[in-house]
Amino acid sequence: MADFSEEEQRILEHLRDQVGGDEAYVRAKNIAEQIGLSAKQVGARLPRLAEKSDDVDIEKWGRARSTTWRVTQS
Repeated sequence: MADFSEEEQRILEHLRDQVGGDEAYVRAKNIAEQIGLSAKQVGARLPRLAEKSDDVDIEKWGRARSTTWRVTQS
C-alpha cells in the first residue's frame, strides 16, 4: 500500500471492515466521523480510491442529500 496516502489507507481499512465479505453502502460523512477526517476529505478521496484499489470495489451508487457509495470485496 505504498502508493496510498495515510488518509487513503485509513479509509480503505475502514471500508474493508465495513464490507466484511459482502457489500456495504456508505456515505463520506459517516466514514469521516468514524476515522477522524472531514467529510470533504473522505469524499474527495473516494473517487480516486475507486480507481486505485484492487481489493475493494467502490462505486458511486446514489445521490440524495449526499452521495452514497456501494462498497464490495473484489
